[in-house]
Amino acid sequence: MIAVDAAKAALEPDPLDPAQVVSGEPRTSALVLSSSSDGQEAGVWRCTPGTFTDLEVDETFVVIEGRATIAFDGGEVEVGAGDVCELAAGTKTVWTVHETLLKGYRIGPGAAGPQTS
Repeated sequence: MIAVDAAKAALEPDPLDPAQVVSGEPRTSALVLSSSSDGQEAGVWRCTPGTFTDLEVDETFVVIEGRATIAFDGGEVEVGAGDVCELAAGTKTVWTVHETLLKGYRIGPGAAGPQTS
């Protein structure tokens, strides 16, 4: 069992590819709590304000603090403290982080659960 105070955890720099940055200077950092050979990973991730693009993997996350808008083909969603979210692999997104975002996440095959159409 692993337990950390996410707000006080020592996160390591996990920089975005500069080609992903649309505006501002978003800085990202992470702490990987567990990973496995089949691509599963769990951890804590932080991003300072700015806008960037991403190509998502299957992910379920909970926002611990901060606020962001995630735009995707067909819409956008605003997320903030307490929100639980799912992202599906292959989704192209644009993240606009309004207030430094801190989230706990789980990624990997099937992490986002079954998809419905």
